Amino acid sequence: MRRWTALKSESIPCFVKTHRNLTEVLTDHKLASLGDAYVNFVYSLALSKRSGKPRGEKVKGEALAQAIKKAGLREYLPSRMTRHILADAAESLMVYAWLNNFVTLEESVTVLAEIDDAAEGFSELLAAIKNRITFS
Repeated sequence: MRRWTALKSESIPCFVKTHRNLTEVLTDHKLASLGDAYVNFVYSLALSKRSGKPRGEKVKGEALAQAIKKAGLREYLPSRMTRHILADAAESLMVYAWLNNFVTLEESVTVLAEIDDAAEGFSELLAAIKNRITFS
């Protein structure tokens, strides 16, 4: 029988491109694809924690686009970006931060569970990530 071990984010980043700056992370569309699943998972866990029962929800792109702006990350992106692309940027940054150990899954869930408004919760989380993230 196969032995299962806990999945830790430090065992995953081998396939994550080395980004030189925040703009590269925010505009990485392939990373956004993975980030979409991660963000919805984190948000669903937060809603489940808050309600005390399992919930599965997708995060609205509008909430993520607002969060990018409120967190002061808009300045790192090119001008004339749609809400959809702003939401992708949030998803890229969230999963990049988790994969590179700038934020834990538990921390993300806790922040989102404590704040009722999704845009506010993601804004707080993205601002914290912005303050912690470093590039070599």
